[in-house]
Amino acid sequence: MYTAPLKDIQAALWHMVDAGRLAETERFTEATAETAGAVLNEAGRLAADQIAPTNRAGDLEGARLENGVVRTSPGFKEAYGKIAEGGWVGMTADPDFGGMGLPVSFQAALTEMLAGANMALSLCPILSQGAIETLQHYGTPEQKRVYLPKLTSGVWNGTMNLTEPQAGSDVGALRTKATPNGDGTYEITGQKIWITWGDSDVVENVVHLVLARLPDAPKGSAGVSLFLVPKFIPDADGAPGVANALQTISLEHKLGIHGSPTCVMAYDGATGWLIGEENQGLACMFTMMNNARLAVGLQGVGVAEAATQQALAWANDRIQGRTPKGSGPIINHADVRRMVITMRAMTQAARAVCYECAVNLDLAVAAATPEDRAAAESRAAFLTPLAKGFGTDVGNEVAHMGVQVHGGSGYVEETGAAQHERDVRITTIYEGANGIQAMDLIGRKLADGGVAARAYLEEVATLGAALAGGPNADIGLALSKAAQDAEAATQWMLEADMTDRGAGAAAYARLMALTAGAKGLVKAAIGSNEPSRLALARFFALAILPETNALRTMATLGADGLYALSPEDLATA
Repeated sequence: MYTAPLKDIQAALWHMVDAGRLAETERFTEATAETAGAVLNEAGRLAADQIAPTNRAGDLEGARLENGVVRTSPGFKEAYGKIAEGGWVGMTADPDFGGMGLPVSFQAALTEMLAGANMALSLCPILSQGAIETLQHYGTPEQKRVYLPKLTSGVWNGTMNLTEPQAGSDVGALRTKATPNGDGTYEITGQKIWITWGDSDVVENVVHLVLARLPDAPKGSAGVSLFLVPKFIPDADGAPGVANALQTISLEHKLGIHGSPTCVMAYDGATGWLIGEENQGLACMFTMMNNARLAVGLQGVGVAEAATQQALAWANDRIQGRTPKGSGPIINHADVRRMVITMRAMTQAARAVCYECAVNLDLAVAAATPEDRAAAESRAAFLTPLAKGFGTDVGNEVAHMGVQVHGGSGYVEETGAAQHERDVRITTIYEGANGIQAMDLIGRKLADGGVAARAYLEEVATLGAALAGGPNADIGLALSKAAQDAEAATQWMLEADMTDRGAGAAAYARLMALTAGAKGLVKAAIGSNEPSRLALARFFALAILPETNALRTMATLGADGLYALSPEDLATA
C-alpha cells in the first residue's frame, strides 16, 4: 500500500531546492516549513487513506461509456469528492475565487502524492488546475466570475482539447471550426481525440478548453484560437443549464490508467466563448500545457515512488536462494540491492529536478526585483522540458525495474507491480512526447546563447568544487566532471546546425537532467546531514553520474549516422 514520502518531500523542498526562499517574498510570507508540514501531512493522509485504496479497482474496472454518459471506476466519485472538499484542486488558485493561494512548490508535492496513490484519478484535478491558470491569465472578468469558483472548488472540472485524428502533435493542422454567432459566442464544430477526463460522473459540469480555427484565419498554428466550451451552459445563476451540442462518442482502450476516461469528443455546433485574443490560442494554451508538463513529470515521480515502495517491501519479505548472509530475503542479493538502490536514487533525482522547476515558477512571480523574477522565469523555462522528460523517463525505468525485482510475480497482475509500468507508460508520450521536450531544450531553451544552461552548470560546478579536499571529495569530483561534460555538450550544440542538434537532443537532455538530479541529491545530503542521504548521493555520483561522459559523446555525434541508411535500407538491413 502506498505511503506518502513526506520525509523525502520535505528534504526536497528545504534542502534540494531551497524552498525557504519563498517565505522571504511578500507574496508567500506564510510558506514556511511549518505551514508546508501541516498542509502536506494532510495531503499525505488524503493520498494514502482515501485515494490509494481506489487504485486497484480503477485498473480492474475502468471507466465505461453507458448511453452517452461516462461512469467512473468504483470508489472514484467518493475519492474525488475528498479531493474537492479539501480544497486541493484550488491549492494555488486565486483566493478571490476560492483558492488557497499557495505556492506551485506545495502543489508539486500534492501532485506527486496523488499520482503515486492513483495516477488515473490524479489526472482529473491536474487538468482542472491547468484550466484555472489559463482563465486566470486570459479569461474575461465574466468568464472568471462564472467559471473560476466552480473549477477551483472542484465542483466542475476542466479539460484540454488539442489533438485531432489527422493532426497529432502538429496542432497547426487542426480542422475544428469556430464560427462567430454575432452575439459574442461562437459555434464550435469538429472532433477531438485523447481528451483526458472529457466526461465523468464525479462532477456536475465539464469545462472544455478547445482549440479551433476561425474563418479566414492564417494557416498553421498562427491561425489557432482558444475557446471555452462547457458541457452544460451556465444559467443566470451560474448553475449548469441546458446541454451544449457536444458529446463523448467513445472511450479509448488503453494500456494503462484504465480508470481515467480518455474521450473522443464531438462538437456539433456547440456554443463557445473566445479565451484571449483571436489567433492567439496556442499561446493561451501553452499556459495550460506548461502547467501540465511539470505535473506529468511529477506523475512520473509519483509512480516511481510507489513502484519503489512496493519493490522494497517485496524484496524485504521474499525469501529465495542463498544470499551473502545465508538464507534470507532477496534484498541481501547484490543485484536486487543494486536495483532497489537505483530505483530510490533515480526517484530522488527526478524529484529534485521537478521541485526545482516548481520553486522557480513561484519565484518568477514572487521574487522581490524584476531581475530576480526574470532569472527565475528563465530557470523555470530551462527546467520544464527536463522535469517533464526526466521525470517520466525515470517513472518508466523505475516501474520497469520494479517488475524485475518481483521476478515472475511481477509479470502477473496480482502483485500490482505491472500496473505501475502500464500506467506510467503514457507519461513519456502525452503533453509533448519526450523527444519534443528534448527538441525544445536544444532549440528554444538554448536560443539565449546558452545563458540559462551555463548559469545552471556554474552552480553545479561550484557545488562540486566546494567538496574538493574534504571527506566527500569523490562526490565533488563526480559533480565537477558531469558539469564539464554538460558544458562541452552545450558548446557543441550552440555551434551545430539544428539537424545535428536534433540527432543528439535526447542524449543532451538526459545528460543535463542527470547533472541536475545529482545536484539535488548532494544538496539534500549536505543540508540534512543524514548518513543515509549521503550514502545515496555517493551511490548516484559514483555509479550513475559517470553516464554523462558517454552521453556527451552521444549528444555530439551529429546526424550523419542517422541518415546513412534510407527507409528502404532500414527495412532490409
